[in-house]
Amino acid sequence: MAEAPEFVYALYWDFFERGIRYFFPEASFSAIGKGTAIVPTLNFSNLDSGELDLEWMGTRYRLACPDHALSADQLRLVASIGAVLSARYRGIFSPVSNPSATHLFQGVAEDRYISAFLDHTPYLDGEGFPTERDVIADAIDVLRQSSLVTYENQRVSTGVILTGSVGFPNRPDGDLPFGALRYTSALVSIKSFSRLCDGLSTVFLVDQKGMLLDLVDIEQFARACSGAKLPAPSAARYHSHCRATLRPGQICLILTPNGEIKIFAGGAQIFQFLEGRWHLTDVAEKYHVFERAIGDAPLAERLFSVGLNLAEKRRGGLFVLLDRDESVQQLVSPGDFLDDSLPAVSTKGQIHYLLSRKHVMELEPSVLQSIARVDGGIVMDRGGRLLAFGAILRAGGEPMAAQDGGRTTAAFHASRFGLALKVSEDGMLSFYRGGAKVWDI
Repeated sequence: MAEAPEFVYALYWDFFERGIRYFFPEASFSAIGKGTAIVPTLNFSNLDSGELDLEWMGTRYRLACPDHALSADQLRLVASIGAVLSARYRGIFSPVSNPSATHLFQGVAEDRYISAFLDHTPYLDGEGFPTERDVIADAIDVLRQSSLVTYENQRVSTGVILTGSVGFPNRPDGDLPFGALRYTSALVSIKSFSRLCDGLSTVFLVDQKGMLLDLVDIEQFARACSGAKLPAPSAARYHSHCRATLRPGQICLILTPNGEIKIFAGGAQIFQFLEGRWHLTDVAEKYHVFERAIGDAPLAERLFSVGLNLAEKRRGGLFVLLDRDESVQQLVSPGDFLDDSLPAVSTKGQIHYLLSRKHVMELEPSVLQSIARVDGGIVMDRGGRLLAFGAILRAGGEPMAAQDGGRTTAAFHASRFGLALKVSEDGMLSFYRGGAKVWDI
């Protein structure tokens, strides 16, 4: 491989550092010394402390997430950043470089990192580089361009399933339709394209070569995996999207009516583009952390699912599970207690009998979502028995209104007495324990 000028090394150090800090904004990341050689290959090793040592282009770095070791998906994302940058470097300086490598530099760098995460095989060759267009990156670009389109003053929504096969999946002939087009952002300029599917009930079907094959009903398409168990609960709206990706090699990408991009693979949501940046959702890992903390699988699944549904609808909410029942007196005003043995001290108290002595698992998810929308928080014991709803929680004896800022403060404080699951009106779901935030989705 040809020797690169010094300024190129500086550029690729910067590209690498930008990529890591983009996806790990809360992590500690810094250069810690010189490596063995300036080569475009990323090497890393886990330390016993949970930190990660990296070596890239002759520089050693250390990456550490606060309070936890990096998950398997986070490690995979780090490797994907290195793989894309390595392929781009080879595309410039490899002796066999040719004009077909120019596609490696198209689009947004972060989209490429996500593509390599979802399908790393094109980037595995340490000597060569991908010569064909990146189908996943092209699909992301279609959704990016579509997010700028409106119809009758409303944002459009759309979606696609990448099948991982050439031609029609599960069809003997596998032939392409006559006049088949490549699924790229050029399609967005076709006026009717954005109206053909909504991404929620219908999606486009695209093969491994990036050819647009068909328009399908997502629920019908996912029926082949209807009996399989998902690795984590999902919002009700996206059950079929998750199931559709349980089959190997299938990836679903959608642009929602909220202008958010979601990517599903392996039966769960993997990435979301929210508030102008990509987030690795790591839903399966975070759900398992939540489930272990709850200690009751059905209760954990019910609360997690309801939280995701509220987040999708941009409805705020707060669920608190107390370690000890008597802690409710420190968090909730007496008038908010769901105790039908006490006289009602407020007009709200007159309807407490509707939920008194009720258990979360006795309520349908739709009913629980309705209760969660009442201003304030839902407080329950660790078994899921309702202790209060619409409660204005107290911190240091003073009540806190459960608006966005107050809801966060309330979640921090309430988690000192147990566990708190907070839903923000911006679509984020957060879990708190021991007076600290454990994760965001």
